[in-house]
Amino acid sequence: SSLVRMKVKIRQWSGVASWSWVANDENCGICRMPFNGCCPDCKVPGDDCPLVWGQCSHCFHMHCILKWLNSQQVQQQCPMCRQEWKFKE
Repeated sequence: SSLVRMKVKIRQWSGVASWSWVANDENCGICRMPFNGCCPDCKVPGDDCPLVWGQCSHCFHMHCILKWLNSQQVQQQCPMCRQEWKFKE
């Protein structure tokens, strides 16, 4: 049998990329917005609206948890499990 070989010349190539946060949930437990989006205070998702984890493993938009913690009068607790909030290192 005979093989037929075709020559291909690539004239243009456009790369496409996507990103997503790797979190234990799909939505912020405070604002209920998707992690792949951004919190209500931001206009664009990404580095300006990062996710933060607590030692309890719950994850929130940084702006959401900071607002939550600033609103707590006595103890700063995770809004999901009520453990003392400590940022995961």
